[in-house]
Amino acid sequence: MTIENVGSEFNLEQYYKAREKTIAAVRQTASRIIPGMTEKEGVAILDEELKKAGVEKFWHPTKFRMNKNTTKSFRDLSDEGIVLQKNDVFFIDIGPVFYNHEGDYGETFFVGDNEIHEHLKNASQCVFQKAQHEWREKKLTGQELYDFAAREAKKLGFTLNEKMAGHRLGDFPHALHFKGKLCDIVSTPLPHLWVLEIHLLDEKHGLGAFFEDILK
Repeated sequence: MTIENVGSEFNLEQYYKAREKTIAAVRQTASRIIPGMTEKEGVAILDEELKKAGVEKFWHPTKFRMNKNTTKSFRDLSDEGIVLQKNDVFFIDIGPVFYNHEGDYGETFFVGDNEIHEHLKNASQCVFQKAQHEWREKKLTGQELYDFAAREAKKLGFTLNEKMAGHRLGDFPHALHFKGKLCDIVSTPLPHLWVLEIHLLDEKHGLGAFFEDILK
């Protein structure tokens, strides 16, 4: 099937090494983020961590969202002037290239001690894990996968942002094989090559949480 193709240089071991470096950069950056910082300062730290990791290039723009900007979809611009508060949430979404293989990982973090923020962060990962399990067990199509995720989000009191809808990944550039969204495909996506994005919106508190990783 064309949408599942990879390039002649694709190597699963290198692909997973790229993933590991991507996750490490996100988490190392998050450990350095403190209240009072802006998104631009967060991106500067992220760039520093990625440079140390040996990033080759980026296949998608870096997204660093704080506070109310966590409700923004990928293509939305952040509101200016947002500063991380003592009790607050932020998420990081990066698309670096290592070993000529694409990494793509996103995770939400919180500072301070707020049960609402902790629940929101945990819920984004919970929906991801449940959706991945359902896909694995029942061979869900891309459409069915996101229908399931939307129902799970609702059970937890959140809305799934369907604009953040997953995509292919692989050796750079994956777009040679498929540019569309995971939520639109009517076949069962194969392991390793697809990113599942979960963006939850907490409409009551005007916040969001994001988690993404490959289906495996």
